Amino acid sequence: MKNVTVTMEDSVADWARMEAARRNTSVSRLVGELLAEKMRHDDAYERAMREALEFKSIGTSTGPYLTRDEMYDRSRPR
Repeated sequence: MKNVTVTMEDSVADWARMEAARRNTSVSRLVGELLAEKMRHDDAYERAMREALEFKSIGTSTGPYLTRDEMYDRSRPR
């Protein structure tokens, strides 16, 4: 584990002390947990974004999107 020095506004420090006390932990551990959660959230978002951008359409189109005819073809099952 690494130790770091963090500079924050007095009101933020007051909130952090109260929140840490409410969770029965230290301000240092609280900040570490909050940053770890932010990292996991951002990683999950990036992974979901990559998957969404790589999505290939289902159908006979060779591109990522249905053609206009495929989209309005009423004989296709829904």
